[in-house]
Amino acid sequence: MLEIKNLNKKFGDKVIFDQFNYTFNDNEVTAILGPSGGGKTTLLRMLAGLEKIDKATIIFNGKVFELENEFFDQNILGFVFQDFQLFPHKTVLENLILSPVQSQKVSKKNAIQKANELLARLDLADFGNVYPFSLSGGQKQRVALARAMMIDPEIIGYDEPTSALDSELRDQVADLILENRAFGTTQIVVTHDPEFAQKIADQILKVNLK
Repeated sequence: MLEIKNLNKKFGDKVIFDQFNYTFNDNEVTAILGPSGGGKTTLLRMLAGLEKIDKATIIFNGKVFELENEFFDQNILGFVFQDFQLFPHKTVLENLILSPVQSQKVSKKNAIQKANELLARLDLADFGNVYPFSLSGGQKQRVALARAMMIDPEIIGYDEPTSALDSELRDQVADLILENRAFGTTQIVVTHDPEFAQKIADQILKVNLK
């Protein structure tokens, strides 16, 4: 369980969160719903350690972290970026193994084995040696998810996973999130699409502009 207490965040004079509190339950999908600029992605980025937290208490599986003007750098959340951020000059397999090999010092052999297992699970077994430009939007989304899962995150966070996708691909992404939930994965999904949120989420957190 991930609990946020008294979170404060602002950019300049603009207050994004003021004494914000919320609890993300294990093995559930939480959709963060709200307008552009309302703080949805900022919240996800703070939990992923990509954005500084002005002040907060974060409790994760009973461990308490008191934060003030610092990053929450516990590597509990695997981040699936809105624009995928796949390296175009590297194959799918190379994209997946890059971080584990370079940052976590996992052996290349073990990283490749894990990557192939994830690709097979995500119906991408035949795509390890192809480059991102040849993938569809839905395939890129699954590759980005596989990359996030390579670090064995406690939570997977998605930033607008259906942005610019047609209805068929949106349904594929929804099915993928629901499949991960069936595996017991805790997931946080940032979206501006209420219908999509209703389809995938166990709970919906509405974030509004200040």
